[in-house]
Amino acid sequence: MIRTIDQILKQWKGSRVRQPLLIRGARQVGKTYSVTEFGRTAFENTVSVNFEEQPELSRCFSAFGTYISL
Repeated sequence: MIRTIDQILKQWKGSRVRQPLLIRGARQVGKTYSVTEFGRTAFENTVSVNFEEQPELSRCFSAFGTYISL
């Protein structure tokens, strides 16, 4: 299944100035699946952080980032 977010992720990867990517949106729309598949196919290594499970990690990203709301 091709989603709108897939094209956005490809554009983000191709950007010369790539900042951390924070994805927010409604529940059960495929955010985790899309990001996991993108990371698996587009990069050799990836790190995934779930701020709901580890909210203390959000401090690392509070000063910058690219936001995508679905």
